Amino acid sequence: MASTTVTQEKKRLLSLDFFRGLTIAAMILVNNPGDWSYVYAPLEHSKWNGCTPTDLIFPFFLFMVGVSIVYAMSSKKADKNLHKQTILKALWRSVKIYLIYVAIHFLFVFNFHHFRILGVLPRIAIIFFICTIIYLKTNFKTWLWLFAVILILYCFLMTVVPVPGYGYAILEPGKNLAAWLDNIILTPEHMWSGTKTWDPEGILSTLPAICTCLYGIMVGATLKRTDKTEAEQVAWLLTFALFSIMLALIWNNWFPINKSLWTSSFVLYTGGLATAGLAVSYWLIDVHQRKKYITPFVAYGANAITAYVSADVVLAVLGWIHLDLHGKTVNLQEYLYQTIFVPNFSPINASLAGAVTYVLILMAPMLILYKKKIFLKV
Repeated sequence: MASTTVTQEKKRLLSLDFFRGLTIAAMILVNNPGDWSYVYAPLEHSKWNGCTPTDLIFPFFLFMVGVSIVYAMSSKKADKNLHKQTILKALWRSVKIYLIYVAIHFLFVFNFHHFRILGVLPRIAIIFFICTIIYLKTNFKTWLWLFAVILILYCFLMTVVPVPGYGYAILEPGKNLAAWLDNIILTPEHMWSGTKTWDPEGILSTLPAICTCLYGIMVGATLKRTDKTEAEQVAWLLTFALFSIMLALIWNNWFPINKSLWTSSFVLYTGGLATAGLAVSYWLIDVHQRKKYITPFVAYGANAITAYVSADVVLAVLGWIHLDLHGKTVNLQEYLYQTIFVPNFSPINASLAGAVTYVLILMAPMLILYKKKIFLKV
């Protein structure tokens, strides 16, 4: 298909649903191995500095939240009379996302004392609301300035400002400024249970995470432009992606790429990769209509939050059912894993097979919803 100048309002991007669905499927895959003791290295988060494929998943999703804001709200941005209503709707949506997070927590354990205040869904809720306001009330130039100022300010706070108790800036786990702030405000009882000394979705790191969403907004606005051909848009996006990745690798020398701290270099690195991924998907799917085999991922992407929540709810329900296995009481998830996968694979491949099967099982209801054109919005 020849590339032509778009003269009318662009429709919903099928490539965005595909890319988001691929991201959600990957998120479910890495969150649900058959056995956490046996996981292939690319399916684990980096121990601290560095970036594995798994580390890309959450920033990719936040990036696509930004792109979606543009496509969902561009007409409302043009009419200032709709701004208040749109912001209130965004606030209510954010509240609902957080309430879903609370409900999922109590499905697993009904415990207020050790309730984690922040997390993946809370970060999505907070950033969606903040970036909705930024998108509606400001322009591209302001987005770019905010993006740069926040990343530079965050770098300064983390690498220059002394950490109480240490007397100098430090970036080590549990000892950095972000961890200190989380300990003061959230307290260990309400942080990530994996450490109790820092939270990967903590308070201070929310600042650069906003930039990840802003990155998506700027890319979405570029794709919505009607004065460029598709080829020109993709060329600009790929160029910007390459520049962003190169800048991230340079910045990495004094502010390392690190998901747990959501460092400024991490924002640029993951944003560049997300931009390249979306640009290529857009070129193949929306421009050249290469749609073969993409439907399962589009189905995941069209009901992304539903898929993510369903994965946790099903896991909780499986945990409620207990059976006897060789004289030991185990939940239904463990029972199925031990009887179906463990006898037929090596330990690490059994763990992977269990995760892949879970993704495929959850794909079925997502496909049904998509075929029936049912899109469950929060």
